[in-house]
This record gives sequence, C-alpha cells and structure tokens, in this order.
Amino acid sequence: MSDLDDLQRVLGYIDAADDSEEIRSVGADLYATSFWKPEFCAAIIRAAEAIGAFEPQPDDPVPGHEVSLALISPRLFEQVQADIGMRLWPQLQEAWPYIDYHGLRDVFVIRYALGEQESLRIHHDVAQVSASIKLNDSYTGGELEFPLQGFDNASLGVGTLLAWPSLVTHPHQTNQLVDGVKYALTIWCELPTYIG
Repeated sequence: MSDLDDLQRVLGYIDAADDSEEIRSVGADLYATSFWKPEFCAAIIRAAEAIGAFEPQPDDPVPGHEVSLALISPRLFEQVQADIGMRLWPQLQEAWPYIDYHGLRDVFVIRYALGEQESLRIHHDVAQVSASIKLNDSYTGGELEFPLQGFDNASLGVGTLLAWPSLVTHPHQTNQLVDGVKYALTIWCELPTYIG
C-alpha cells in the first residue's frame, strides 16, 4: 500500500467500518463489536508512526506512549467522533439506557514495545465510557485485562472494539508485553456536563 493510499484512506475515513458482528456481552458490563476493518487498522498504525510523536503526556497520571488522532488529523478525529456517535452509541444505549453522547474527550493510538513502554499499571479512566480497538495482533503478551471482571482481550480480533463504563467499576491494565509491538486505539467518551 502506498503512502498516498494510506493518506486517502485515513483522511477520507474510506473503507473503515466493519459491521460484521453485532454487539455482544463478553463480561460484566463489557461489550465487544466489530468496528474497523483490519486494513484500516493497519493504515492507522502507519499514519501514527509517520507522525512519530509517540510520547507520554506530562500531565497524564498513567502515561503511555501515545499519539492523538487529532494530531494525525483533526478531520480524522471528527470523523471517528461522528462514527462513534452514529454507529456505536445506539448499540451501547441498549445496554446502558441512561448514557448520552457528548463527543470524545480523546482518542489516541497507544504503542507498546520492548525497551519502551512494555505494560500499563492498573487504573481507571476519567470518561463516561471508555473503549479500545485492537489495531494489530503481531505480538505476545500485552493483554488488556480487567481483573475484577476476570476478562482480557486476548481472544478479540483486530478491529474489534471493546467498551466499558469508566471510573470506578472497571479498573484495567495492560499486562507485560513479551514479544513484538502492540498498537491499540484508546477512546474516551466525554463526561456529561450538568448546569445546576
């Protein structure tokens, strides 16, 4: 695939969607569904690597080697934000009827590599709903694990989105990477703002 093909695919959000699997429960308040095609996931990885800005954010309490989709392209960020609102959110509302979509707080590619970032400590996110998309599978270890729910994403395929409620009920971690380089997309859905 040429750089021009990648650029057109990513910026145009072309041939991204994979609706081959319905949303399904995979654990206590954990839901998985097909979301992106593996070819689009590979193009996102190449775009993130082309930016070359995988750096921890200084104010992040759980720093990771990551690059925001907004840095890759504000247009890409907006397209992903709209896609989640239109395609994913109605499915999540069937499980969690009282959630409202307020856009994305952030969405970023996170990279795990030996000698760089090899794991991520247990934490919870400050978001209404969090999600992760497995962007590749050419690595060993590095599972996204939910100890309280007894679940990890090892069996999920490339392009599959895993969603969970953020904050206190679903602490999670990325286990030690053993071999290869892992890429994942992290999605934080904005918390509602209430004016009293």
